Amino acid sequence: MSVEQPLWQALTGYRVLSLLYAVGLYAVAFDEYDHPLGAGAYLLAVAVWTACTFRRVADAERCTPRFLIADLTIAVFGILVTPLVDSHDRIADGAPTLPSIWTAGAVLGFAIKGGWKWAAWTSAIVGVANIVQRGGFVYDTVHAVVLLWVAGVAIGYVVEVARASERTLARALSIEAATRERERLARDIHDSVLQVLAMVQRRGAAIGGEAAELGRMAGEQEIALRGLVSSGLSRPTAADAETAASYEWYGAVAAPDTGGAHEAHEVPGARTADGAEEAADGAAPCDLRTLLAPHAGSRVTFSEPGAPVLLARASAAELAAAVGAALDNVRVHAGEEARTWILVEDEPAAVTVSVRDDGPGFPEGRLAAAEAEGRMGVALSIRGRLRDLGGTAEWFSAPGQGTEVELRVPRIPRDVKGGKA
Repeated sequence: MSVEQPLWQALTGYRVLSLLYAVGLYAVAFDEYDHPLGAGAYLLAVAVWTACTFRRVADAERCTPRFLIADLTIAVFGILVTPLVDSHDRIADGAPTLPSIWTAGAVLGFAIKGGWKWAAWTSAIVGVANIVQRGGFVYDTVHAVVLLWVAGVAIGYVVEVARASERTLARALSIEAATRERERLARDIHDSVLQVLAMVQRRGAAIGGEAAELGRMAGEQEIALRGLVSSGLSRPTAADAETAASYEWYGAVAAPDTGGAHEAHEVPGARTADGAEEAADGAAPCDLRTLLAPHAGSRVTFSEPGAPVLLARASAAELAAAVGAALDNVRVHAGEEARTWILVEDEPAAVTVSVRDDGPGFPEGRLAAAEAEGRMGVALSIRGRLRDLGGTAEWFSAPGQGTEVELRVPRIPRDVKGGKA
């Protein structure tokens, strides 16, 4: 709903209440009018007009400038016709005009529709009509005109500020949505293309000859692609390709050497590069244990609860992909002989998966430095996934003491688009 919609609804109510007030004033002073039937006929016409246009004032689309001009015309006509139906003594004593405060509804309509400038011009027209009706500048009339002018301009200005804020919010939401989609695509690139390029570079360097040149070119392309997916971060140079295969834990994206076969961590419900979900229903419950159990092996110990650990399928898939990225980092930087322990904890409010290794670890601040250099393995494949799920990813490490990654996802997490699962 637009931020100004409540104002249109309030204006609708004001028109009805102010009409009842004008009719009440007429009923109380019925005998004092010179032509009470003429005054009654005008108020009847205003009542019919208000009833017939009730829905026109309900929103900005129906409340057109042509309608507002007609509304203002009826109000001004009522002001100018007042001396013809009311007594001179009552007018001299400051009696209200026939439409009374109903006139302000027309001014407020212009204020909401067109802002403070429209309100200022409309208030001026109403002010001139009141001065003509009173036959000159009278204190009470001037006071009422100035009050109406101030109120109309103030409301018009507030409407303009509200509209500007709404546009700013819409732009911010659009940027946020685009950023989330870009991060999702960057994760897909990181989990596939960058790993393949890193593998080609390592294999080419190991084989030598023309393959080494191919590996060098693959390394350069990997560095360039990293610069693109990391956007505004510092862009690595082509010279960094020589060390692309020796990233520290924090920035690793290379897959382990499996003799040319690329090990992918594909799980049911994960998204492909074009954003489509592989599972028909990403919100269906899924046992997280079934997605993590395949990682168990001679060097990987998997500990799980005795009961199913249920998460929305899309959320479980993203969490499993983050675990896979963490295991890749262990294999690349702690070595194939490093031991790893995966622990799943099923808590009432959240699910926590810990990945711990006995590798060399890394010093404090290494992760932030890697992200600043454009090495987005942790930032995108792990931390980005958990952030989109409404969860957290924390690292605990010190040189010579191994590394532990704690991935925590709320029991009712946000899906990968940011909505509720």
